[in-house]
Amino acid sequence: MGIFSLMSAARATAYSDSEDSAENTELNFLAAPLMIYSVLKLVHVFSITVWIGGMIYALFFLRPSLGVLEPPQRVKLMHETLGRFFKAVLIFSTLAVLSGLWMIGRVAKETVQAGGNFTWPTAWWVMAGLGMLMYFIFMHIRFALYKRLQRAVVASDWAAGGKALEQIRVWVTVNIVIGILIMAVAYLLR
Repeated sequence: MGIFSLMSAARATAYSDSEDSAENTELNFLAAPLMIYSVLKLVHVFSITVWIGGMIYALFFLRPSLGVLEPPQRVKLMHETLGRFFKAVLIFSTLAVLSGLWMIGRVAKETVQAGGNFTWPTAWWVMAGLGMLMYFIFMHIRFALYKRLQRAVVASDWAAGGKALEQIRVWVTVNIVIGILIMAVAYLLR
């Protein structure tokens, strides 16, 4: 039984048995870690949704629609759009990593404090490892490939801009595949 289930069971027992204020104090003590974990999970899932959803939108909806524009306008528009998106993803991807690690740490701490022996489930190893890979790929996209795109736009070198966008597209596709794999692991191996 996971720590989340143990905490829920303890909380349910406290609700059903509590009448005096000492037991209500214990109930509040049990509710706080559960609430913190729930908030962390919400931040984690929301951050991943923005990140993966944004990549899917940019790759499968925005990019094909730009075919009606001339290369200079296409490259400029993608540069501006990706600049805004990457600022958001920098925040949300960092939140996803930090909240994921914090949730694992909380579960480990609660398990050990309850006298248990904490071991990472296989699904957590897979999610954490692939999540970190996605994060590092994003950092490469943001701080290497997007910089090439910026230089091309400043120099009005539309061919170099197109090449940079193609490299970004390849790595975004890789990150989408990894993100979908992580979601499958999260829901199928839990």
